[in-house]
Amino acid sequence: MVEWQRRRIEALEQRLNQTSQNSSRPPSSDPPSIKKPPPKKPSGRKPGGQPGHPGSHRELLPIEKVDEVVEHWPQNCEHCHGPLPDHLRTEVGDPMRHQVTELPEAPAVVTEHRLHTQECEGCGWATAAQLPPGVPVGAFGPRLAAVVSMLTGCYRMADRVAEEAARDLFGVSISLGSVVACQQTTSRAVAAPVEDARAYAQQQPVAFTDETGWRERRKKAWLWVMATSLVIVFLIHRRRSRQAARDVLGKFLGTLVSDRWSVYKIHEGLRQICWAHLARDFQAMSECRGKVGRLGTELVHLTLRMFRWWSHVRDGPMTRAEFQRRMKPLRRRVACLLRQVVESAQPHFSGMAWDIAGLHEQALWTFVDVEGVEPTNNTAERALRHAVLWRRSSHGTHSEEGSRFVERMLTVRATLRAQGRNVLDYLTQAVDNSLRGLPAPSLLPENSCDQLALAA
Repeated sequence: MVEWQRRRIEALEQRLNQTSQNSSRPPSSDPPSIKKPPPKKPSGRKPGGQPGHPGSHRELLPIEKVDEVVEHWPQNCEHCHGPLPDHLRTEVGDPMRHQVTELPEAPAVVTEHRLHTQECEGCGWATAAQLPPGVPVGAFGPRLAAVVSMLTGCYRMADRVAEEAARDLFGVSISLGSVVACQQTTSRAVAAPVEDARAYAQQQPVAFTDETGWRERRKKAWLWVMATSLVIVFLIHRRRSRQAARDVLGKFLGTLVSDRWSVYKIHEGLRQICWAHLARDFQAMSECRGKVGRLGTELVHLTLRMFRWWSHVRDGPMTRAEFQRRMKPLRRRVACLLRQVVESAQPHFSGMAWDIAGLHEQALWTFVDVEGVEPTNNTAERALRHAVLWRRSSHGTHSEEGSRFVERMLTVRATLRAQGRNVLDYLTQAVDNSLRGLPAPSLLPENSCDQLALAA
């Protein structure tokens, strides 16, 4: 009985001592008693760029991209103050170029379409003209619909704030219902390219995946992400289950980088477990008393050494062959330490070590053996940050249509940013093509559409 109570107290203390440093809890959940790292001592250097810093300067646009050129000539000699008449100009060297970028006044352009009705002289039937292809049935054009969708979907503005922004920036009076209508117009326009992007991501050799909480109709839901190097896709699902993971991953057979959540066991290819999560687990072990604490401390040191070596091989000073040679004894030592934690029979950490070493042993070192695989899942977690901020300000979505808009806009924004493409130009063209009955432009990288068609 006493031993049971001791273990119970120890388990409760471990739960009470969980922070963002030794668990997956966010930093915002840390209690005030958790001391932040002390501030660094002042270096004594002046603020700003230091001597030898290359600096960052705005490059001049090429002359063909300049809208207007204004020539300036001196009026008087700065030496003798004599006049310099225009008809006696003698230029010395090339002129100094100075460019000023300014926004023009941007009132919206209103086009009125008049649909006339004409009577037939032969039969007397009155025929009314129809709107030509490309003219919206609604009151707003493709670019305005794209801008409103970007304000809410890319810049996380509330619908009412987007309504105010449209009025202040463009002089457009738009209702709250029209904001939603613009969102749905854009969402339908990009639906097919987003599905193509999902299929493309499922064919890549390496993918990162993660999930975070969402709210749909005030009920719990989950936002999933599957990130590759140039295409990043999102999905809002009611479940955090294996079926949800299947819907996200599809027929993906490449190397999957994720945390240890059990649903990812459905993946039949190689896996890489996120070492950022493992580092926090080892930190929690090191804070335990007794033998587990000593084993955890050594695991923390080995993890730091591994990350240091990885940064060297990633940035160039160390070759991959040297990295693999150094990692062999480290891998054996990590496996030995985890076995000792399992044998310690400590209620919480013994099971954790068995999950790491027993169930996921083959997925710990894929990044060492396979080039192009990262040891952490930071790529997926970075992709989710924008969505998490959106969730905090919007408190989720209130309909399935709203959820589709969110996942599609997240996909379009993240994918185009990864490829260095302009989001507004893409959305405008997508909506315009939809009005004309044409397919939307592709979200895939260049030369990828043919590959996707062949795979299909």
